[in-house]
Amino acid sequence: MRPRSIVFDLFGDYIRYRGGAARLRSISALLDCFGVGDSTVRVVMARLCKEGWFDAHKSGRETVYALNSDSLRMLNEGRDRIFNPVREPWDGQWHMVIYSVPEAERSIRDQVRKELAWLGFGALASSTYISPHDRLRQISEHFANEPSVRLDLLTCQSGGVDTDREMAARCWDLESLNADYTEFLTTYEPRLGQYRRGSLTPMEALVERTQLIYDYRKFPFRDPDLPLELLPQRWVGRRAHDVFIEAHDLLQEPAEGYVDTIINQ
Repeated sequence: MRPRSIVFDLFGDYIRYRGGAARLRSISALLDCFGVGDSTVRVVMARLCKEGWFDAHKSGRETVYALNSDSLRMLNEGRDRIFNPVREPWDGQWHMVIYSVPEAERSIRDQVRKELAWLGFGALASSTYISPHDRLRQISEHFANEPSVRLDLLTCQSGGVDTDREMAARCWDLESLNADYTEFLTTYEPRLGQYRRGSLTPMEALVERTQLIYDYRKFPFRDPDLPLELLPQRWVGRRAHDVFIEAHDLLQEPAEGYVDTIINQ
């Protein structure tokens, strides 16, 4: 796990619910559980501040790092994608984004693609992305202040479910994704018994829960959360999500207890 990823997970799962700010020495003590040294923590937090993800201020002789509006927005979007998958029946409507960005603005074009992928859109053709879920408003709002980005936002319907399935297969590599879900299940499903018995120490529970989140977090970025009609046979993604939620819940109490111990020192 990369140290900056651990920092975001600690703030996203724990510190945000404890005032949203923590002293540098508390952050260092928590990252020490993952083998990350003090000097690395200082460099990582300074970089995250420079990138605009955290605000820093002095409290006496100590530096305190706090979440800001940008980091909270990212954490909220990520948490929603991870913990609140769409389970309502599909109405058969596709939501389409056709974008245009000047050739000189390649970095902005990359931002558009990343945002579309994060929101579950898949590339149907060049500069044309689709999703079975209506997230057009989020796309429009995210790029409202980017004058170089032109967006055409449409809602449409195909000729039938066979065409829908063919489109889904073109937009997303579902076979590879299903194989990775299977690997996740192979790793974590056998551990549920250990979690249920409470066999881990509080520090071990924190490390295990953070690793769990780290391993699962890649899926919402790749998984469009397709309705049942569009999923391939023997799809295990929904079972993997259920295992993730159960493991995450079982490890919560001891992990939170350890975080409280460190922050309140």
